[in-house]
Amino acid sequence: MPEGDSVYLTAARLRSALAGKTLTRTDFRVPRYATLDLSGQPVESVGTYGKHLFVRTPAVSIHTHLKMEGSWRVHRPGERWSKPGFTARLVLATADAEAVGFSLGLVEVLRRADEHTAIDHLGPDLLGPNWDAAEATRRLAEHPDQPIGLALLDQRNLAGIGNIYRSEICYRRRVHPATPVGAIEDLSGLVDEAHRVLEQAAYRPPWRTLAYGRQRQPCRRCGNGIVVHLLADDTATRAERGIYFCPRCQPPPA
Repeated sequence: MPEGDSVYLTAARLRSALAGKTLTRTDFRVPRYATLDLSGQPVESVGTYGKHLFVRTPAVSIHTHLKMEGSWRVHRPGERWSKPGFTARLVLATADAEAVGFSLGLVEVLRRADEHTAIDHLGPDLLGPNWDAAEATRRLAEHPDQPIGLALLDQRNLAGIGNIYRSEICYRRRVHPATPVGAIEDLSGLVDEAHRVLEQAAYRPPWRTLAYGRQRQPCRRCGNGIVVHLLADDTATRAERGIYFCPRCQPPPA
């Protein structure tokens, strides 16, 4: 699943293609909005909150979520699309660009006044201008018995972390992912680490992982082999949600 930094960078590309321009064609390939036509509407802004992306006109906000396999691509008018046309769920075109959302997990159109309803349940946005570390720490601390590896994925605690960065955050803090939140001595330090990791990935790509994807490769600190495990309460498949860590640098909780 794309993470907060990927969505943030996707929004930057869409902003360059759409913001300040007038839509010449829209094609919503979802039944609920099949007849909706926003052509003639100016795009005022493109923004994100966590993994949620918003393309805003004066009256409405087009809310999309990539889920597991979604992506946005920008093409020149008439250019052959980089993915099969049958996977396109939304097309937003201007005079000089065609933004196509492929395999999007969610497409909905909200009144601008109602945009907040899509994100009211989320914790602070790690890449947002109003990032609130204290609030994120408070939300995590409300679930002291939950393993930190699961708590970091819960977007209601803090928004933007996926499987890659939960592995990286725990590795950098030398915290075993099964450690209960309440047993972490410096929870605020871990939250600050999460902020640093996401900012580094979003603002200074490309970004090299230290643990994620390095199963059986030597730990960059101690040389021990990196392993990948599912946490006991993680019901997703190993391929999607296995968390990577060093058993020596990140010893299991007592």
